[in-house]
Amino acid sequence: MIGYKKEAVGSAMFPDERLDKIDERVSAITQSLELLSAMHQENERDFQQRFARNEERLGQLMDTMNRLGNIIIAHEQRLENLEDNR
Repeated sequence: MIGYKKEAVGSAMFPDERLDKIDERVSAITQSLELLSAMHQENERDFQQRFARNEERLGQLMDTMNRLGNIIIAHEQRLENLEDNR
C-alpha cells in the first residue's frame, strides 16, 4: 500500500487494528458474561436457601394454625357444655 497514510483516511482502521478492536470487545463481552453468570449462580443459591427457610416457616405456621384450630374447637365444646348445664 504505497502512499497510504492512516491520517489521510480519518477514522478508517487497518485490518490488524480492527481485529484488535474486535478482540477487545469479545474479551469485554466474555468478562461481562462471566460476571453475569457468577451473579446468577449466587442469586440462585440465595433463592434456594430462602425457599428452604420459607418452606420450614410455612410448616411451622401450618402447625400453629392446627393447634389454634384445636384450641378453638375445645373452647367451643366447653362453651356448649357450660350452656347445656344451665
